[in-house]
Amino acid sequence: MIKTLNIVNGTACINIMKEAKIKGDFLPWKDFLHEGPVPAGISLEELSTIRAKFIASYGLGDFDTIKKDFETRDQKLKSYKEYDKIILWFEHDLYDQLQLLQILAWFSTQELKENQLTFICSDKYLGESSVQQIQKLLLYNTNVLEEHFELAQEAWDAFTANTPKAWANLLKEETEILPFLKGAVYRMLQEYPSTKYGLSRTEYQALQAIADGHSKPLNIFKKSQSLEGRKFIGDVLFWKILDNFESHGVVKKEGGNFHLTPLGKEVLEVKKNWLNITNIQRAIGGVTLTNDNLWCWDMKKETIKQYYYSEPLNTLLKVK
Repeated sequence: MIKTLNIVNGTACINIMKEAKIKGDFLPWKDFLHEGPVPAGISLEELSTIRAKFIASYGLGDFDTIKKDFETRDQKLKSYKEYDKIILWFEHDLYDQLQLLQILAWFSTQELKENQLTFICSDKYLGESSVQQIQKLLLYNTNVLEEHFELAQEAWDAFTANTPKAWANLLKEETEILPFLKGAVYRMLQEYPSTKYGLSRTEYQALQAIADGHSKPLNIFKKSQSLEGRKFIGDVLFWKILDNFESHGVVKKEGGNFHLTPLGKEVLEVKKNWLNITNIQRAIGGVTLTNDNLWCWDMKKETIKQYYYSEPLNTLLKVK
């Protein structure tokens, strides 16, 4: 009997996949790589420790528990030789595509002569799919070829690099063999501060939703998500954005509801830049964004450039 390992994005889709009679064991990856440090040149185990520390720092669990969970996950991955077939099941959004890159890049350095590695990329959310839709996806199961490994390794190296230049350059390359990669690259670049507002796309959508009259946190979240072609962010991370807005005075919270302040209105009217209000400290892949290491996304030109914020001029100046 063929022994199969199904690697999936998280636990939410496993029950429906079992109901669809998908055979084999399941390994949920469970990491939101679009947020927090993902540095280059380290082992899977070292990265898992870094991720566990970051996730715990976000108040999403106890460090030791999260680290143990990652250790169990990584050990299961490294037991792949016990399986005849490994199927990677991932969706089209940024959350999943980064996980897919990490796993493919890892497998690219492993011995796979006795194992069949395949992947299924869906433009539907697995956890929201019907039994019939899950079963139909098996028709699109694709063998992982050397070309897939090469592109995934290139993209993972670019994502974990200490500047976003190589990541942005992927937009100019042929990436169709990983059909949703280019969309993920583009969306990740939009999480850098914009040259216009100093806000990431997610931050802008949240602030604009509040300006449009959405005051309850869940409604703000739903409005922001409705503007996404591919949903990728969870509500817990979104609440962090709202809390940060409140602590810097661009919104005020009354009775659990959020309202735009005059300062927040000035940001949306481009009279104030968010970067002049907050001290940015954020990791995106291998890049650590700070006021001294500032990379911004130009929405009009669709380019990523390094800038510094000039207080006297109250504007962004491009680094030569």
